[in-house]
Amino acid sequence: MAHRHIGAACAAMTALGALVLTALPQAAAAAPPVPANGPSAARTLGADAPSTAVLRALRRDLGLTDAQARARLENEAEAGTRAGRMQIALGRRFAGAWVSGMTSADLTVATTDAADKSAIEAGGAKAAVVRTPLADLKAAKAKLDSVTTGTTALKAPVRYVDVRTNRVTVQATSRTAANSLIAAAGVDRKLVKVKVSADRPRALYDIRGGDAYYIEDIARCSVGFAVTKGAQQGFASAGHCGKAGDTTTGFNMVAQGTFQASDFPGHDMSWVGVNSDWTATSAVKGEGGQDVQVAGSAQALIGAAICRSGSTSGWHCGIIQQHDTSVTYAEGTVDGVTRTTVCAEPGDSGGPYVSGTQAQGVTSGGSGDCTSGGTTFYQPINPVLSTYGLVLKTSAAQTETPGTPVDPSSSWASGRVYDVGAQVTYAGVTYQCLQSHQAQGALQPSAAPALWQRV
Repeated sequence: MAHRHIGAACAAMTALGALVLTALPQAAAAAPPVPANGPSAARTLGADAPSTAVLRALRRDLGLTDAQARARLENEAEAGTRAGRMQIALGRRFAGAWVSGMTSADLTVATTDAADKSAIEAGGAKAAVVRTPLADLKAAKAKLDSVTTGTTALKAPVRYVDVRTNRVTVQATSRTAANSLIAAAGVDRKLVKVKVSADRPRALYDIRGGDAYYIEDIARCSVGFAVTKGAQQGFASAGHCGKAGDTTTGFNMVAQGTFQASDFPGHDMSWVGVNSDWTATSAVKGEGGQDVQVAGSAQALIGAAICRSGSTSGWHCGIIQQHDTSVTYAEGTVDGVTRTTVCAEPGDSGGPYVSGTQAQGVTSGGSGDCTSGGTTFYQPINPVLSTYGLVLKTSAAQTETPGTPVDPSSSWASGRVYDVGAQVTYAGVTYQCLQSHQAQGALQPSAAPALWQRV
């Protein structure tokens, strides 16, 4: 019998003006201004035209009015671009970024050098001067993750970098368990905050994102996002839902497909190739069964609103709390998941998380339920696409055929996943990536200043 796992999805900052970090120390190059005649980040990412399903759920779960929900989505889209520019400009001194406030009107960027403060503020963000750069916190978390085996890991099941406190948080069942883990990893105790909680996250078991599908006629999970690989159509989901070779049937109990690849634990990702009776779409099942269209996969910031869809509990929203979290389930440790306040329940596993119109990830596991509330974790979608060579099905028109560039280190290519800071050439011009995303044919660097800046 399968384990019980979950799988589910869920006034703009343009007024602040272009980001020009001219006051940064000489060691850092100033970020070029946002092109005055280019489309806004909100328009590029589809945040300026949210669906009624997204607005309705944000009203219900975050207590927002329609106007506040719209403003929040636009602010978060603009903030992602600004944060990417500042991350590149600050380099090693960058210590994280997050949005806050009812409408995410406040962007905070953390640096380890007080000399950066005036430039950050001139760029339309609040500056937080902290002690430890993000790279060092990530290194400390990696040490903690390296010793999470057996019962030790189960007693300290959640670890993440909290940029808002500039520390690594270890959630454990007791302070003793947390201290044992910290000592075994050899991590400086000053870098770590301990959170004692009885919660024990579990991988939650139980083609439109959020619809149910069945594995070997035994277990049920939820469709994540529709994808393609060459001529093969299919969908991404959670790795704990099935192993390579397992067969699936759809929500209507009609033969559907076969797991092509699966990774769990370690990661929590998989993809299913479907038969010719099924067609991939860019839709995710939203509130009341209405479709929410996915336009891309730009990664949202910590503090951003996010919604998910699942075949057990439906459509719910919450807040992104931390990226790059490690969680230890009974089956083993999963690295690189994102922690959220969105509730979920068994059977929601594998379902999609969406921020505005941007795909974020597929439900891995968590604690609590949608009656009392809880914490859930999702496997980010961009690593799934990159690992398996998949192309996300989106509502944006594909103007180029996805493929591998001749020189993947420099030539931009549709279908490729890019991280913040990656440099590419397009039409003879060099660009630098501002937000992690999978490149879409309609969003070439020259047409997407929300995602790329000229170097």
